[in-house]
Amino acid sequence: MLVRIPQVLTAAEVAYCRERLEAAAWQDGRATAGEQSAKVKHNLQVPADSTEAKELGDLVLRALGRNALFATAALPLRVLPPMFNRYDAGMTFQAHVDNAIRAIPGTGQRLRADVSSTLFLTPPEDYEGGELVVQDTYGTHAVKLPAGDMVVYPSTSLHHVNPVTRGSRWGSFFWTQSMVKEDGQRAFLYDMDMGIIALRQDLPDDHPGVLAMTAAYHNLLRRWAEI
Repeated sequence: MLVRIPQVLTAAEVAYCRERLEAAAWQDGRATAGEQSAKVKHNLQVPADSTEAKELGDLVLRALGRNALFATAALPLRVLPPMFNRYDAGMTFQAHVDNAIRAIPGTGQRLRADVSSTLFLTPPEDYEGGELVVQDTYGTHAVKLPAGDMVVYPSTSLHHVNPVTRGSRWGSFFWTQSMVKEDGQRAFLYDMDMGIIALRQDLPDDHPGVLAMTAAYHNLLRRWAEI
């Protein structure tokens, strides 16, 4: 299930992120890649332990906390602190699958990567190429979103970033361990929740149909959730 989430960050928040990242010290993105990914990854990243990464990561986490669509799509249990990357002209990330397990910095704990997220920080007209291309059972999806928008998709998906041919593409990326591990179950619950929201626009909350659908949603979540 691939879901586009608009306006995760406001224009002012995007501008602040860009300002802080301009002053950051960037490093080779292969520093955080797994053995296979390091062979096909060519980009830059802000060190995860830098002041800028920690501050802006907290900003992104606060934004996620107020975003109902992210909560519905990802059903988050734990979110890895967001990181920040850039693709300058000629840079790319060839086809790969994200690592299944991620260490949570400074905690000694681990996180299972169920949902991958890319938050765009550069307006699409400012660069050429750089599309995130995700393959799933329904085909191949090329994603290039306005600054402040985000896409979430299963971490099991084969995906790549097309080469940037002009300009520079900046973004934030992170992984989520979902309360519901299986993507098919998450997709079913997402569709149910979207249906309930649509019903509530036309019917009162105490309508028998709304109550039945809401009860079914929560009972399925109760059956499938791992917390």
